[in-house]
Amino acid sequence: MKLLQIVGVLLIVAGVLGVVFGSFSFTKETHEAKVGPIELSLKEKQTVNVPVWASVGAIVVGGLLLVVGSKKR
Repeated sequence: MKLLQIVGVLLIVAGVLGVVFGSFSFTKETHEAKVGPIELSLKEKQTVNVPVWASVGAIVVGGLLLVVGSKKR
């Protein structure tokens, strides 16, 4: 596979995952304190929403890259 086709497939997969799931979350440690033998840490759960238009755009661009990559042969 050529580079354009690989990038196209990756964009299509990312776009489909964005449409199916719509968001993803992760845990981030923000503050940490050590007072003698006691350790305190704060973990925040953050959610990132993936816009539907960005997911659909990735699918379209990935499809275009597949078409362009296959026509260059």
